[in-house]
Amino acid sequence: MLVHICCSVDSHFFIEKLQHEYPDEKLVGFFYDPNIHPYSEYQLRLLDVERSCKKLGIELIEGPYDYENWMDAVRGLEKEPEKGARCEVCFDKRFDVSAHKALELGETSMTTTLLVSPLKSQEQLKKSGDAFHASHGVEFIAFDYRKNGGTNDQGRVSKEQQLYRQDYCGCLYGLSMQRDQQHRLTDEMFSPLSRQILPASIEERLELYTRRMELEDQNIPYRIIKERFLNYRLMRSSLSVGGTVVTSYPLVYSTINRTQAQGTIDFEIDGQFFLNREEVRFITLSTFNTLTSSAYKNTKELMFNAPSIETEMVLRTQLTNSPFNTSAIIVMDEIPTAKITLLLETKTYDDVREKLILL
Repeated sequence: MLVHICCSVDSHFFIEKLQHEYPDEKLVGFFYDPNIHPYSEYQLRLLDVERSCKKLGIELIEGPYDYENWMDAVRGLEKEPEKGARCEVCFDKRFDVSAHKALELGETSMTTTLLVSPLKSQEQLKKSGDAFHASHGVEFIAFDYRKNGGTNDQGRVSKEQQLYRQDYCGCLYGLSMQRDQQHRLTDEMFSPLSRQILPASIEERLELYTRRMELEDQNIPYRIIKERFLNYRLMRSSLSVGGTVVTSYPLVYSTINRTQAQGTIDFEIDGQFFLNREEVRFITLSTFNTLTSSAYKNTKELMFNAPSIETEMVLRTQLTNSPFNTSAIIVMDEIPTAKITLLLETKTYDDVREKLILL
């Protein structure tokens, strides 16, 4: 039987149930989810599914990530709610490819772990599956493992196995609508020019779960915990001197009261130059290099290849004598003498991140 897999939280419990109830059935996992966005999230979910299938002892096949084709398929349905028409088209596309994969492998039946997801309509799934049974000859079997406390059991298994528990279905449109309803920043979609791994980003989780698999391969005990913290995202920034835009780089957690501050350099203390308005200070790239043991040739290079967030936080604490300071600290090639106009739009917000603890 071909088992279409959407994520490890659904698949691990679902496949465990299948293995228990049908011990003689050969199961082949098929991860085909071009709806998942961004691609780093796709990689993260695939990574955890690979770990899950390895633990369960079943073969896993990865389907193509044909995201553009998926976008074309749901065009015009961008505003549809969860469990609406867009989801039905999404199921149809994924089932079509899964049915063809089943035929290619010589399988006569298929199912999907989406059936156990409380975010999905089982009726929609059965409708799509039955349609492809009629057109392709591959029987769709709709197992209902939600009933009789199945959803609670699924949550228990997820915690016991320390699976990656994503908090949105997968697609860009569902994510955007969900974050709007939650009045939350869609920070999953941030991809900084600096190429930094941002706090609580998908990329940070991808690094964490990759490290987790390395620890398991080495039989090193660990625990994944969650912690609350103040997160930060830079929306946009520019700096003008005498009306001319110049290259500048704001350190992480740089904020101002509004989105714009104007003034001139008022005084200097220990290599830090203070604006006469707002809580803004400047340092030269030379100072940045010295304090971080870096060798950037110019600020533009820093913009596109910044050090880690941790390095910047150490520097911020060193400059301000406080780990809680959020004043704007701007790096420049040279300190200007003319009038300065700083545009700085940022978001600071309460958030939760995962951490890996060695036991």
